[in-house]
Amino acid sequence: MSDDNWLARYRASMMGTITDPLALLVRGEGCQVWDSDGNRYLDFLAGIAVNSLGHAHPALVEAVTDQIATLAHVSNYFATPPQIELAERLQRITGAGEDGRVFFCNSGTEAMEAAVKLARLNTAGGPRPRILALNRSFHGRTMGALSLTGQPALQEPFAPLLPGVEHIDSTIPALEAAIGPDVAALILEPIKGEAGVVELPAGFLARAREVTREHGALLILDEIQTGIGRTGSWFAFQQYGIVPDAVAIAKGLAGGIPVGALVTFGAVSKLFTSGHHGSTFGGNPLATAAANAVLGEIERSGLVENAALRGEQLRALIADLAHPLIAEVRGRGLLIGVELSEPVAKDLARAALAHGLIINAPNERSIRIAPPLIVADAELAEFRTLFTAALEGIS
Repeated sequence: MSDDNWLARYRASMMGTITDPLALLVRGEGCQVWDSDGNRYLDFLAGIAVNSLGHAHPALVEAVTDQIATLAHVSNYFATPPQIELAERLQRITGAGEDGRVFFCNSGTEAMEAAVKLARLNTAGGPRPRILALNRSFHGRTMGALSLTGQPALQEPFAPLLPGVEHIDSTIPALEAAIGPDVAALILEPIKGEAGVVELPAGFLARAREVTREHGALLILDEIQTGIGRTGSWFAFQQYGIVPDAVAIAKGLAGGIPVGALVTFGAVSKLFTSGHHGSTFGGNPLATAAANAVLGEIERSGLVENAALRGEQLRALIADLAHPLIAEVRGRGLLIGVELSEPVAKDLARAALAHGLIINAPNERSIRIAPPLIVADAELAEFRTLFTAALEGIS
């Protein structure tokens, strides 16, 4: 297809829910992708923290090929071996253990919808009509998940949203002032990815665990973007010394095959009972076989540890550029935010793409970097060259 032809066809057939795509990608391998004109790009976004193993990884290709030739889908009236295996893996890597339970769905936003329903079931001690979430958060675009998302510009066209959701500032005083016995749950991201990879203040998560426990509210974590090794541990909460009541997972879980999950801990696992929730495609054998392959490869190849090491190297590399546009480098593992001194993030992302580097500008002053967990020395060296060229191109 010529550039004009594919873009015209896209505009004529796709709903205008996003801006025009940047290129027509046709192939990927490792940390690289190619477009329809044969241009090669270093992919340091990984489908927004989805492609944990990069592109066309043999472990994922083999698992999906074998499973689709065996059993791709059954209804939720039946169980399958990959489904049970994945649930047991998630019990183990989250730390939920034997008392934990897993609900499978197809995406992060669906995992958050399940989280909202879980919160509504928490009526311990009497009615709990309130759910607390954070300003500048992002939890998805379906109506329940959007109600949690602390971005009024995204919410306004679809009001009225779910009643009872209140957004607070990400400060301990704001949390302490808002919490009470009528709060069903506090729902938050350990690191706000869509806000530009912004960590919560020191001590916030620990205090959140304390006050939710004191008031009988659930602490539900959205680890859709931060989970599956992305931040240098299986889940970001494991670096803060806390245990949540539930954690939502998706993105990197199956390396590009759509799957999501909500994992509950302890007594909270008994809140959902038969008929409370469901999903036609959730947990089908194809998706769960893919997720098992991804998680298995992450463990065999030490990719959680690689994310921690390479993330530290990548943050140091960016800081060492000492470029006047770079005001701050933040994040954990291979989820990195670069704060710019000028509101030129979208220009920088476009310049990077022109040089053959895929990164993302979630807002005017932030660059998000999230390469595959397999990234190594060669990719870091190429990133330095391409990112430097992009910076110089807009200086």
